[in-house]
Amino acid sequence: MELLNDTSIVATIEKISEVADYLWQKNWAERNGGNISVNLIDNLYYVTGTGQRMRDVAKSPLCYGAIISVDENFSSFDFVSEKHVKPTSELPSHLAIHKMLKNRGGNSAVVHTHPNELIAMSHCGVFTNAELLTQVLWSMIPEARIVVPRGVGFVPYHIPGSEELADATIEQLAHHDVVIWEKHGVLAVGNDVIECFDSVDVLVKCAQIYLLAKSAGYEPDGLTKKQLDDLAIKYNC
Repeated sequence: MELLNDTSIVATIEKISEVADYLWQKNWAERNGGNISVNLIDNLYYVTGTGQRMRDVAKSPLCYGAIISVDENFSSFDFVSEKHVKPTSELPSHLAIHKMLKNRGGNSAVVHTHPNELIAMSHCGVFTNAELLTQVLWSMIPEARIVVPRGVGFVPYHIPGSEELADATIEQLAHHDVVIWEKHGVLAVGNDVIECFDSVDVLVKCAQIYLLAKSAGYEPDGLTKKQLDDLAIKYNC
């Protein structure tokens, strides 16, 4: 494929392979759980295939995903890659998100995955409040306030792949770069897939610390509001 002569596209595909492997190794991608899409250049996007496993995407992104050309309204696409792998069922959500991100300028990546600890927290009614959930996660380690400065959004449960899920996610992404889907998973946006992965990875660490403390029988103190504010000032976040 001629596109694969472009070194920047090759590097991006390699990052997708790397992150897909991380998702599988982290146990965030059971069977065909999760999906990835990335703006390569202009109106060209890579997207993982429907029903495809992350462990397979890690081995060969172009055998288990496709490069597509998207129209200017982000409402239809044509295959560009030689293998026509049917895109993820979450494609409507991905395209709607990319349309919004394109208006901000620059390339973009979207990663949806199923981190155990964050999903577990979404089953607790008190954490369906995005502001409270953000404060708890931020307060577990300093890096969270720095790496995820816009906090986390929260979307109540909707059928996977539905228009309602896409609309609710876009609404949250106006204020956040990471959104938790109740009882389902997490969606992160960023400049590339590594940035998306890092954001989720840090938040999962926070959830693990919180749940470890709770399982030991105590409520973690967490960083104070002043400590969090000091971080925001020092790191301009």
